Amino acid sequence: MPSLVLSVRCAGLKKFLTSACVGLLLAACGTAVKPPAPVTDTSVPAAQPDNAPLPGQAVSQQIPPLPREFRAVWVSTVANIDWPSRRDLSSERQKQEILQILDQAAQMRMNAIVLQVRPAADAIYPSALEPWSEFLTGEQGRAPNPVYDPLQFWIEQAHERGMELHAWFNPFRARTASPKATQARNHISRAAAQVVRNYGDQQWMDPGEPLARQHTLNVIADVLRRYDVDGVHIDDYFYPYPVKNAQGTEVEFPDDAAWNRYLQSGGNLSRADWRRDNVNQLVRAIAEMVHQEKSWVKFGISPFGIGRPDRLPPGITGFSQYDKLYADVETWLANGWLDYLAPQLYWPIQQTPQAFKVLLDYWQRQNTQQRHIWPGLFTSKIDHSEKSWPADEILNQVDAARSMQAGGHIHFSMVSLAQNRKQIRQRLEQEKYLTPALVPATPWLENTNIAPPQLSLSPAGKIRVQLPDPANTRWLAVWKKTDQQWLFSYQPATQTEVSLYSPGPLRQITVIAVNRSGQESLPASLNF
Repeated sequence: MPSLVLSVRCAGLKKFLTSACVGLLLAACGTAVKPPAPVTDTSVPAAQPDNAPLPGQAVSQQIPPLPREFRAVWVSTVANIDWPSRRDLSSERQKQEILQILDQAAQMRMNAIVLQVRPAADAIYPSALEPWSEFLTGEQGRAPNPVYDPLQFWIEQAHERGMELHAWFNPFRARTASPKATQARNHISRAAAQVVRNYGDQQWMDPGEPLARQHTLNVIADVLRRYDVDGVHIDDYFYPYPVKNAQGTEVEFPDDAAWNRYLQSGGNLSRADWRRDNVNQLVRAIAEMVHQEKSWVKFGISPFGIGRPDRLPPGITGFSQYDKLYADVETWLANGWLDYLAPQLYWPIQQTPQAFKVLLDYWQRQNTQQRHIWPGLFTSKIDHSEKSWPADEILNQVDAARSMQAGGHIHFSMVSLAQNRKQIRQRLEQEKYLTPALVPATPWLENTNIAPPQLSLSPAGKIRVQLPDPANTRWLAVWKKTDQQWLFSYQPATQTEVSLYSPGPLRQITVIAVNRSGQESLPASLNF
C-alpha cells in the first residue's frame, strides 16, 4: 500500500543528525512532557533489508509490524489490596500512590491498568448513583479531603504514560465481609433494600431482580458517558461463591421472591437455567450499551478459569462456575457479547487437574467469534510464605501465553509487582517486556480508516506531527531507522512532537497514527 514519504536532502541537517551534536539532541529530548512516557526507544531486529527507502518508495514494505501485546495489571481497591494502601490517606497521599503505581507499571513497559472503580455498589469517583467507597476515606459516602476525582486522575495520568485505563466493576456485590463502615443512605442496601440479600457475611444484589440488573447497567453507563475510559471490565462475582453452614452444607442463595415471581409470570426455565439467564441478560445488555455509547471502548470479563463440566478436556476438574456462579461463559463467547475474555487461570502449569496450557487452549477453542483471550495470571501467589510460587512460574506462563498466541495477559494484582516479590517486577521488565508494545487492535469495534499524520521539521530540531483526525487518534507509533536497527516507541497523540534522538546515525523516522480501537493509519516518513 502507498505511504506518505518525505525526503530530506538538506546536507546541513544530515550533518546535524550524524555528527557529534549528540548533546544538542539530548538537550532537546530533555524537554519532553513530564512525567515522561514509558515507551522509550528500544532495539527491535530489522524485519526487512537494512536499507532506507528511496523517495516515493512504499515505506509500508520496509518497516516492521507494530509490536502488540496486552500487558495489564488489576489494581484492586476492595479491602485496600492495591490502592489506596489505607483508608485514612489524604488526597495528596492518594495521588502520590497513584503516580507511584503508574510509574512502576510504565517502567515495566506495561500498557493497561484495570482499575476497580466499584468494589461493592460504591464508587471511587463522584457519583449521583452510588456513595463514595469506604476504602477511600474509611466512611462510606465521605469524599476525599480535599475533594478530587480519583478516577479522572487515574485516567489522565495513565494516558500520559502510554497506558489504557479499563474501569473494573463488581456487578452484584453490595457489601464485603466484615466492613468497617456503615452504609450510606444512598447505598442500594438502603435505597432499594428489596433487591439486596444477606448471604453469609456479605450482602448481594439479587441478579434475578430486574431493578438490580438495571442499577448496575446505569452505573456503568454513567462512568462510560462521563469518563474517557478505554475499557469496561467486570469480574467473576455474578451469583456469589457458595458458603457452607456449620454442618458443611452449601447454603442456598435466598432468591425465592424473584424466582416465585418468575414462575407466576409464566416462566418455564429450571431454576439453574433461570439464574444463568439473569446473568446473561446483564452481560448482553452491558455489551450493547457500551458499544452504542462509545464504539471504540472494549468490554472485557474475567471469569473463573474453569468452564462447563460437560465440555472440559480430559483430566481437568474443579469448581463449576456454570453450576455455582451461573456464569455461562461459553455462551458469551459464542455470541460475541464481549471483546476480551480474561479467564482467571490461577494454577501452575504443571498442576494437571487445572493445567494452565490446557485451560488456555480450552478457552481459545470456545472462541468462535475470534475475540481476544488474555489469561489472568495469579502473580500475587509470589509471596514470602511456604506455599509461595517461584517467580519463574509467572515468567513461564507469560511464555506459554505467547507460544499459544494469546496476545496478552493480566497480572493479579499490582501489590505483588509493586513490592517486587522475588524480583518479579524486575525480571518481567528485563526478561519479558524488553520492548514497548501497543495493545492489540480490536477491529470489529470500528471499521473506519484513520488518516495518516503529516510530518515536518520544527525549528527546535524535532519532528512536528499534524493529525488530520486528532479526536480519533489515541497514540503515535514511531519507528526510527539507524544503520544497524529499527527502534520502536509510542507516545500519546497529544504529544505532537517526536524527538530526533537515536543511539546511531538516523536514516528514517516513520510515524503511524493509532486510533482508539488500535487500528493503524498509513505510515508517514521522513528520510535523512
